[in-house]
Amino acid sequence: MRRFASLFTHPAARWVLLALALGFPFVASSEYQVYVMATAFIWAIAVYGLNIITGYCGQLNLAHGGFFAVGAYALAILTSDHGWNFWPAFLAAGLISAALGAAVGVVSLRLKEHYFAIFTLCVGFIIYLLIDKWEALTHGAIGIRGIAAPDGFGLVDFSQTRPFYYLALGFLVLAIWFAGRLASSLLGRTFMAIRNGDALAQSLGIDLMRNKVLAFVLSTTYAGVAGALYASMIRFIGPEEANPNHTFDMITYLLIGGFGTLFGPLAGTVGVVWITQSLQFLEDYRMVIFGPLIVVLVIFMPRGVVGTFLGWKLRKDAEAARADARPGVDGLSGTEVKPHA
Repeated sequence: MRRFASLFTHPAARWVLLALALGFPFVASSEYQVYVMATAFIWAIAVYGLNIITGYCGQLNLAHGGFFAVGAYALAILTSDHGWNFWPAFLAAGLISAALGAAVGVVSLRLKEHYFAIFTLCVGFIIYLLIDKWEALTHGAIGIRGIAAPDGFGLVDFSQTRPFYYLALGFLVLAIWFAGRLASSLLGRTFMAIRNGDALAQSLGIDLMRNKVLAFVLSTTYAGVAGALYASMIRFIGPEEANPNHTFDMITYLLIGGFGTLFGPLAGTVGVVWITQSLQFLEDYRMVIFGPLIVVLVIFMPRGVVGTFLGWKLRKDAEAARADARPGVDGLSGTEVKPHA
């Protein structure tokens, strides 16, 4: 069993996973399934951003969905109202989300624990109200139509579902790669030290404010990029994109996948999106089934699916290492080995 589990943590497993993602459009039964998977990839990018500030740094940002909407509206306004090309507008959307994240972070991160969470929840509601009421800029409840699709430079038409799927997959791979490099870097370990306790981090000489703000900016940049991709895919957005409920959806994805893990955001997002799609026939009653499933998962797997699996494998590896180190015991079978006469 332990050897079977090691297959999932082997470096080659990542390439197998990528190969499956590349081949999915060819085995999908309909274009709609490809569209759903592309949507899941975009939400996963945003969840990776949430994992930086919450999973790595330990700060629960309840305005994450608002920054997702900021990126979406930034792209929509620049392309539809001002005629910008997609790629400059896409870059600007990420920068605007990062700049707003820096401004909010400098103020909000002076608070700790639930005070920070409550403050960011208020920020999320403020973003929602501004988008809904500032008609001169956001078009209010009417929303924005005619959002530009990514420019394929005459080589590919990203307004089609399959090409856009591969574009979303490319950005997701980039997001996972950066998150992996961040987690294994000195900066990532600094974030994790802050998560383990402010007093401990300060005793190590870590500048709490600077690193928390940096984590917040990275997180909001992820959200803004995901929002811009989402707007370019559906080609129409309204105030509902800034609904604070989206933040709680992303927290659910991260909770199920596993906080502070590399593939938890991906597993949680893709898994929940497909489960909810499969329960669409139940309409409003689907949460009667899905809700208890989440409760059971939180009770028995508080570290999420990926986090629980990694913890189990770590324990098994430690037990095997102790068995190998024990004198006179065969590390494979666990039986006593008698010396030859």
